[in-house]
Amino acid sequence: MLTTGPVPAYPEVLEALGSPVLYDYHPAFQTFYAEVTEKLRKALRTETTPVIMQGEAILGIEAAAAALIAADDVVLNLVSGPYGREFDTWAGRYGKEVIEQAVPYDDVIDPQVVREALARRPDISVVSLCHHETPCGTLNPLNEIGAIVASHGACLIVDAVSSFGGMSVHPEEAHADIFITSPSKCLGSTPGLSLIALSERAWAKIQANPDAPRNSFLSLLAWRNASEPGKPFPVTPSVSEIYALDAALDRHAQEGPENVWARHAVTAAITRKGLFELGLPLWPKQEAFCSPTATVFKVPQGVSDVALRDRLLHDHGILVSLGRGETTGKVLRVGHMGASAEPDFARQFIAALTAILAEPFSAD
Repeated sequence: MLTTGPVPAYPEVLEALGSPVLYDYHPAFQTFYAEVTEKLRKALRTETTPVIMQGEAILGIEAAAAALIAADDVVLNLVSGPYGREFDTWAGRYGKEVIEQAVPYDDVIDPQVVREALARRPDISVVSLCHHETPCGTLNPLNEIGAIVASHGACLIVDAVSSFGGMSVHPEEAHADIFITSPSKCLGSTPGLSLIALSERAWAKIQANPDAPRNSFLSLLAWRNASEPGKPFPVTPSVSEIYALDAALDRHAQEGPENVWARHAVTAAITRKGLFELGLPLWPKQEAFCSPTATVFKVPQGVSDVALRDRLLHDHGILVSLGRGETTGKVLRVGHMGASAEPDFARQFIAALTAILAEPFSAD
């Protein structure tokens, strides 16, 4: 399964899911929850205690918008793909004005353009960015953009759902005030949680925002102290998902983050090299824009994306993802995340694709 998420869970994760489900107020579980949160803090390389929300990462992204964006905020939304564009909906719901800075979906955001946009509108107080656009396979220069946003004094919301864990990206290095990721991508765990790092500045802004959700499933404030043993959980936590996250974080630490990143990068490089040798162009207009966690390539002229996807699955047992949004019908997407980020899987994919394209192929 070489999809762009969810991805295959590591064996250790699947084993952990079979652990007995404890009562969430049991002292043993509350202590365990605090330990998992601390492991996550170390993995994120942040000084502040992260939040684990009980829902797939879109919950975390919407919660970030609802909490941080106040009624008088002007938001600069940086758009290089469908996920960045979708943030407009939430930003517009909560803020005063949304300014969209967009590029074609085969391109990435230029930090200098961000600098110029902030100079034109000094009242911009929040900036949002999707680090890795999985529908496009493009990776935005997050750290450079984050430094510019920080110097402007604005808060930065980062969607790092499909990048964290598969490359060297961390909230404090990126100057991110809210940094959202998922266990079900590069960490090789299961969908069902949102992992969120927040700066002290973000917490202060959220606390001062009278419209930030309170007594709501979207409330970040409600989860701020949940990792302190003895503190009540706002809702019943997804106990088995926490077990799975714990196993994924242990595996990540034991393999070594740098080794994990290298494995992702090598797998992606083998895939891209094989595609070039087959004469299949990548969707990003420059290879330098490509992510190590997913490769997106254009399907050959006259070949159906669905038919090619189905041939890979039915003839070779390899499942990849179709395009999404603007890339629908134009590309196939190959995930290199977590357990699927293995060089041998990349070689098997290229061998299968080579065999299929060597035969007459129906456009249906």
